[in-house]
Amino acid sequence: MKKIIYFLLALAVLWFVFLRNGSFRFVPGVLAPSSPRQVNIVSPQSFPFKEYTITPLANFYIKAKVLSKKNYRWGRESNISSVDLALGWGNMSDEDVLDLIDISQSNRWYRWRTDKFPIPRKEIETNSGNMHLVPANQSVRSMINCTHKGDIVEFSGNLIRIDAKDGWHWVSSLSRDDTGSHSCELIWVENFEIQKF
Repeated sequence: MKKIIYFLLALAVLWFVFLRNGSFRFVPGVLAPSSPRQVNIVSPQSFPFKEYTITPLANFYIKAKVLSKKNYRWGRESNISSVDLALGWGNMSDEDVLDLIDISQSNRWYRWRTDKFPIPRKEIETNSGNMHLVPANQSVRSMINCTHKGDIVEFSGNLIRIDAKDGWHWVSSLSRDDTGSHSCELIWVENFEIQKF
């Protein structure tokens, strides 16, 4: 009987620590040391997607820590990209650094604040970003949906521009150094993995 009680207590602790807030905590240290890789496409070939046209702008690869995840169900953009991931690399993938930074997402934006800078402001800005993900297939969509805050993810695809027939468009940033409006990446995701530890 005691073994059953201990087992149930252990399950309760695991639920509280890992599942209650949908996040995971890793040991301190830089877990995604490299910056995203990008190669601009010289002669892009557009293709149809739903009622839109997608134009690849650059090949893109990233391995990063999930700082926050936000699902969207309203607005035109959510029909194309229903999940945003705020991602960090370099020192922004270090739990000791992130413990001192408050991170949030809303209205397709990623925001951060800190009372005490653990690293320089510029490093926070250039080693993290908000990424609008457009899954290329159902398998990728399922993997994105399984992602939690704290995960280390690795994915590749293209930074893109999306156009509608009525003139509406949505365009990815092509820089990791910009901030504010239009600085988010819009990504056609062809491969997506959650790293196992």
